Amino acid sequence: MPTLFLATANAHKISEIRQILGPTFSCRSQRDAGVALEIDETGSTFAENARLKAVTWAAYLGTDVCNLGVEWVLADDSGLEVDALHGAPGVHSARFAALDDGRRGNSSDAENNAKLLRLLADVPVERREARFRCVLALTPVIPGAPYASLAEATRHFEGSCEGCLQVQPAGRGGFGYDPLFVPDGYDTSFAELGETVKGTLSHRAQALARLADHFRT
Repeated sequence: MPTLFLATANAHKISEIRQILGPTFSCRSQRDAGVALEIDETGSTFAENARLKAVTWAAYLGTDVCNLGVEWVLADDSGLEVDALHGAPGVHSARFAALDDGRRGNSSDAENNAKLLRLLADVPVERREARFRCVLALTPVIPGAPYASLAEATRHFEGSCEGCLQVQPAGRGGFGYDPLFVPDGYDTSFAELGETVKGTLSHRAQALARLADHFRT
């Protein structure tokens, strides 16, 4: 059974990853480590940010300071790309609203959704195409290995889910932009579809399926 350290403090992501991967993986998180590393996500792509988080945590855990016994670090960077906004919010999805006033850290889901709706106010429904994109970075925990070696050993797994954005949020499930996003082939938002359906077609589910295939081969 592979032992993964999930390099995120987002409780929603941790729960979703654990649910999708199931019992064939043992997953630890920052709560088990008892420390939160401050990692500036300076990458211009999801892959760069995911790798930055995975390698930084792998280097830290490789010093054996936590004694977690994990074999791999799994980091996720994901977000929403809106065609009418030229791909925004993209890598800035979690801190989309905070960009307006220079705040550090992430914005609330309500703030991000409100900003997105404001920017799309004059965009008709037929031009509200968007997609969720996820890139996972998997880095081995190797005691004493230099950062460059860990970065070179990192593997990436990607998933995306096409859809469109509603004119107002609907549903109480999910998180982030889920109340606005309607995946192709459905007429209700991710927040209304529920975890079971979302767990079969979401961007993160697709990336995690590719990760699971990697361990089976």
